[in-house]
Amino acid sequence: MERQTDQRPGSYARRRAHFALALFLLLAVGLFVWNPDDLYLWIKALHIIAVISWMAGLFYMPRLFIYHTDAEPGSLQSETFKIMERRLLKVIMNPAMMLTWVFGVYLAWSVYGFQGGWLHAKLALVVLLTAVHMFFSRAVTAFARDENRRSARYWRFMNEAPTLLMILIVVLVVVKPF
Repeated sequence: MERQTDQRPGSYARRRAHFALALFLLLAVGLFVWNPDDLYLWIKALHIIAVISWMAGLFYMPRLFIYHTDAEPGSLQSETFKIMERRLLKVIMNPAMMLTWVFGVYLAWSVYGFQGGWLHAKLALVVLLTAVHMFFSRAVTAFARDENRRSARYWRFMNEAPTLLMILIVVLVVVKPF
């Protein structure tokens, strides 16, 4: 029986992820070439899809860290978490973050001309969210080397950072208070 932690399923997952990302990018390029009247709505939809994917990863990663913290270094459980964390980061979170930025910057420029206090505040919060992403990325590397120095309680606390930032960003986008 082949396990998902074996090399072969990992290469299949990687190829499927690359195919999905290429298809997503092809769709985006096709939209720019086609240039429909409602291009803004298409780009906005792609931006929302990328944001949802990125946020899913940002919500799930610290949960993996919580459970990984309790696993004995070198154990099968620990090695499985390492694979899960690496794949989540490389296959979902990194591409989703990049696409979020690309589509978001395009929308901020083409629709708002980078004007508006709410937009500046939103961009500042997205920069903070990107910093959280980079912090999680470094934690994946630390866990991979069995060098995690943080407690499960710490990771439970860090699980709230993306949630808080997401709430503030959504309020700014929907309400545009200033």
